[in-house]
Amino acid sequence: MPLPRFLSSLVEWSDHFMTRVSARNGSLRPLHIDAYRSYGTPDRFYIKGRLLADRGISAQTAEDSRWRNFQGMVRRFNSREVAGADLVAELPDGSQHLVTTDDEGYFTLIIEPQALPEPVAYLWYPIPVSLSRLPSHFPAIPAKVQGVARVLVPPATAEFGVISDLDDTVLETKATNVLKMLGKVLLSNAHTRPPFEGVAEFYQALQHGLTGQPDNPFFYVSSSPWNIYDMLEDFISLGKLPAGPLLLRDASLRLPPAIPGESMAASAHHAHKLHEIEGLLTTYPHLPFVLLGDSGQEDTRIYREVVRRFPGRIKAIYIRDVQVPARAALVGPVSEELRGEGVPMLLVPDYATAAQHAAGLGLIKAEGIGKSPVD
Repeated sequence: MPLPRFLSSLVEWSDHFMTRVSARNGSLRPLHIDAYRSYGTPDRFYIKGRLLADRGISAQTAEDSRWRNFQGMVRRFNSREVAGADLVAELPDGSQHLVTTDDEGYFTLIIEPQALPEPVAYLWYPIPVSLSRLPSHFPAIPAKVQGVARVLVPPATAEFGVISDLDDTVLETKATNVLKMLGKVLLSNAHTRPPFEGVAEFYQALQHGLTGQPDNPFFYVSSSPWNIYDMLEDFISLGKLPAGPLLLRDASLRLPPAIPGESMAASAHHAHKLHEIEGLLTTYPHLPFVLLGDSGQEDTRIYREVVRRFPGRIKAIYIRDVQVPARAALVGPVSEELRGEGVPMLLVPDYATAAQHAAGLGLIKAEGIGKSPVD
């Protein structure tokens, strides 16, 4: 067995053992369902979440110390997930659907609603998910355990969809420097990491397009782990960015086969993002997309591959310059290549530049550039 797979299996076995012991001696924290924002169509819903013991994470504030932020991050990764439990999701048509959590406590449902009423919140459908059965090593089902997944269904009036990276595209992570990245991620929180200047205004302009209605759906695809989902959702809300599904990655030690010329970590990043983006473009075959990323990692190469696999579907690509010359130099040749295919890829120093270009393409209203985000 390859070493990464062996280590992953060992970690999973240890986690399951500790969860069973804690459940039997009554020391396990109350169970909790993390139900994630996801997406769908009038004919198909994609629902994802996780069942785990409450991690004891308190609400974050701007006054939290670095030590408190670090403690919160440790708790996020030191989770006690529950495998082999049955959950029930209830669709807006009243139908109920059973799903069982996997070895890491995750559950995924792809189901077809028979009828779809008006969304409770604009574009969004709440889907209650409840615990119905626990594995045998749990003494009994506790008091009602329920979460609410939210499914985005783009309207027929959407002009285009937007797929955005997060790290170093929307918020500073310093992914090109491991030590600086760890400091940013481990010692801060959603209140102390504001989005880049102008990104909220630009993203809201894209969401409203030329119609002025917030019809254009946003999707955030990141290689960040699901363990920090709550932090990223808070960041999007606090930063006044458009709400959208967060498509993150399992923090498992298992990695996909290496892509020639890439490290194993880069391969995992590449494979995850490409898989999620392909899923979105396949789900919405008649919707064109705008892609947003940065020059710090693999976004340029990933987006080039997306254009190749889905010709005619990408309206524009914006790559934020992370001010690393060697990385920026990789964008030029790809941009020139895509220009021949009719897809503009722009390396931008700031989002004001991106907004001006998008207005020139007719993606957003020119008069909306520079306005403050909607409260």
